[in-house]
Amino acid sequence: MSAEHPIEKDMAPELETNGSAPLSHELTEEQTARAAARFGYGPMAHVNTQEANLRPFGGEFQPGLYKSVEQRKFANPAPLGLCAFALTTFLLSLINMGTRGISANNIVVGLAFGYGGLVQLLAGMWEMAVGNTFGATALSSYGGFWISFAIVLTPGGFEIESSIEAAGGATMFYNSMGLYLMGWFIFTTILVLCTLRSTVAFFCLFLFLDLTFLLLGIGYLHRDAAGAPNTPILKAGGFFGLLAAFAAWYNALAGIADSSNSFFIIPVAHFPWSPTARSRAKTPRETV
Repeated sequence: MSAEHPIEKDMAPELETNGSAPLSHELTEEQTARAAARFGYGPMAHVNTQEANLRPFGGEFQPGLYKSVEQRKFANPAPLGLCAFALTTFLLSLINMGTRGISANNIVVGLAFGYGGLVQLLAGMWEMAVGNTFGATALSSYGGFWISFAIVLTPGGFEIESSIEAAGGATMFYNSMGLYLMGWFIFTTILVLCTLRSTVAFFCLFLFLDLTFLLLGIGYLHRDAAGAPNTPILKAGGFFGLLAAFAAWYNALAGIADSSNSFFIIPVAHFPWSPTARSRAKTPRETV
């Protein structure tokens, strides 16, 4: 015999009519919602603010309510991955903007291999260990991006650029880079959609990065009159890359600074529809 569903059992007095069989068609939507809410789900269910009273996502790669760190066996790997991403993106973006007249971006190779690549990939694997699917996917993927980007740029090493140019000239290499960057734009767009219920700081990080990939991809695909990558568009991509780098550092600081080492908590701003904003206690003015 199957067990009786808790909602059906709880609503039995409302379902019965003069001792006859339950008449489910007599239930109103409100009665159904109230019964479901008593068991923690349904449109009228409430968040237990006593268990979710800490700040929301800021320095973790887990969208939603901030989770207590008291019972953790692992440290939070997100700030490490964010810092690795931020510094490498910062340097490349400055070069894309033509800062100090630097036109060759080979200086990024070492940083992309060691910090933005390897360290960020390790942070992504640790996110996997703490059960954070989003963080593992994002950090591991961008760690792989920096490693692959460094492989392309390694002078005299893998000869990818020279091999492509030998097959079809510089135009083929620029088209290849454009498609490569557009693929990362598509991937980042997917991640942006997963941040819409988090915080403004977290959302801005991925939005700026998404625009960076889009503009850089367009810059390589839509070339100037001389057939070279479109410099103004690449500089615009570099500008949004700088914004993404500083947003990553900001989110990293939000994850590092806590009551154990800081006198302040980094504000990350809630979206009105986020779980934290919806679960916070209302003021007397708001209840009038």
